[in-house]
Amino acid sequence: MKIVGKISMIWLLLLCTITALHAQQKTYCNPVNLDYGYTPIPNFSEWGRHRATADPVMVTYKGDYYLFSTNQWGYWWSSDMLNWNYIPKKFLRPWNGGVYDELCAPAVGIIGDTMLVFGSTYTSNFTIWMSTNPKGNDWKPLVDSFALGGWDPSFFTDDDGRFYMYNGSSNKFPMYGIELNRKTMQPYGTRKEMYLLEPWRYGWQRFGEHMDNTFLDPFIEGSHMTKHNGKYYLQYGAPGTEFSGYADGLLVGTGPLGPFTAQSDPLSMKLGGFARGAGHGATFQDVYNNYWHISTMIVCVKNTFERRLGIWPTGFDADGTMWCNTAFGDYPHKIPGANFTGAAYEKNGSSPYFTGWMLLNYKTPVQVSSTLGAYNANYAVDENIKTYWSAATGNKGEWIQTDLGKLSTVNAVQINYADQDVADDRLGKRTDQYHQYKLYYSADGKKWKVLVNKSNNKTDIPHEYVELDQAVQARYIRLENIHMPTGKFAVSGLRVFGNGNGNKPDAVKQFIVLRTEKDKRSAYIKWSPVNNAYAYNIYYGTDPGKLYNCVMVHDFNEYWFKAMDSQKAYYFTIEAINENGISTRSQIIKAE
Repeated sequence: MKIVGKISMIWLLLLCTITALHAQQKTYCNPVNLDYGYTPIPNFSEWGRHRATADPVMVTYKGDYYLFSTNQWGYWWSSDMLNWNYIPKKFLRPWNGGVYDELCAPAVGIIGDTMLVFGSTYTSNFTIWMSTNPKGNDWKPLVDSFALGGWDPSFFTDDDGRFYMYNGSSNKFPMYGIELNRKTMQPYGTRKEMYLLEPWRYGWQRFGEHMDNTFLDPFIEGSHMTKHNGKYYLQYGAPGTEFSGYADGLLVGTGPLGPFTAQSDPLSMKLGGFARGAGHGATFQDVYNNYWHISTMIVCVKNTFERRLGIWPTGFDADGTMWCNTAFGDYPHKIPGANFTGAAYEKNGSSPYFTGWMLLNYKTPVQVSSTLGAYNANYAVDENIKTYWSAATGNKGEWIQTDLGKLSTVNAVQINYADQDVADDRLGKRTDQYHQYKLYYSADGKKWKVLVNKSNNKTDIPHEYVELDQAVQARYIRLENIHMPTGKFAVSGLRVFGNGNGNKPDAVKQFIVLRTEKDKRSAYIKWSPVNNAYAYNIYYGTDPGKLYNCVMVHDFNEYWFKAMDSQKAYYFTIEAINENGISTRSQIIKAE
């Protein structure tokens, strides 16, 4: 009886453990916390050494996730999309010469049980690599000198086994597509034109930060193909990688080489918030068959090509419309597991992936140990990745403290480190560096407790995100530096998430969209300010039941919107945001 009792108790404990594990929902927060390499190009870092990557493509292979992006001298793999393992690998051959375009804007394809990788080139001597063991860094040439070069290439294997390549990166020429022999990689015939941008019609395709300072024609680049229920969804990046409006457009067709119909609005676009941009990316499925889109986010301070990566929930509605949710795109989101697929986009427009944890310290008071020049403390809480606070040194003991304003429920913290006075030897990938820090919390600013202790950490965590095992009640959060990998102790965003334990914001009472005949790509949007809100989300689309795109606006109660299809009517709604939650949305209005 005693043995049976012990066995029963063991099973009970095991069941409780399993239940607890299933109940624990893992989360992430953009930008993705990867050990980004530094730009390898010396003249790209004349304004300061800095981290940079872009143009990501992610694939699911043998139950794991593999991520490739520009100039990282290797790639990452993960079993859960949360913890990433870097594998060093240079894909250039000796006869390619140089090191700067090492796997720039790569193509990654799967044929049967084999992974293929190919980098951008305008020449005909780059290698297509193959592997059935990428986790073991086991690669060999499939084609030593691929005869058909292409910048920003992408691969696609159709259900019937036929293999295609798309490429193009130009503000003059279109995106192209061609079928390849899957064994020899020789092309069938000549490449075909897929699409040329139409900025005269689609406002979001205009080149410029505000889509009207158009000193150049817009660029089309970064192709990627997704097939779903017999339809082909060809994605492309535009109009320029340095802009908040950097987005991935969408073409829909019935065949892999078209013809295609352009979708009015981008698949992925993120005009507002802490980190902006959602262009030149790729769509993939996780092991639970949920769709995701990974794309490029901008920093673009020390160089135009200073960029990061973001991951967004994606899918298809009942009508076959492909959507990508970037609303609250740099707030904590759930990674689905076996008990949560998150496959449906809820009818009210909200996302089942979003945790509901709000930003608690937008422009709240800040105290610091020291300040370097004009890199002021308030830049760490202004929700702008382009600005940052820097301490006078990178020494142990430098600190920054944020006041939440009141006792709040804290669920997670994100630490976005900035590159200030980085050592001159940081060109390209480094695997020998790490951050160390401590986070403290307090209810009164006098008595402190340790919230997170990473004083023994040995990993590189430039966009550190910590989901607390148990929420705490705190008014003050302090970040103390233990070790910086290089340069000053600098932070572009110390972001605290949870709930302010107060009332949600009031709803917006008046919401106006003015659209004129002079340029129907544009509209002036204005609304009555909400006193207890720090930001607003404007949702829009060409169908009142499909308001999949969103713009987050801080501080102001107006917005100049330049991203519309001039030939279609649009629908809009707005919600207010504060540290306690989100208001109800306004009535949907139509702008013709």
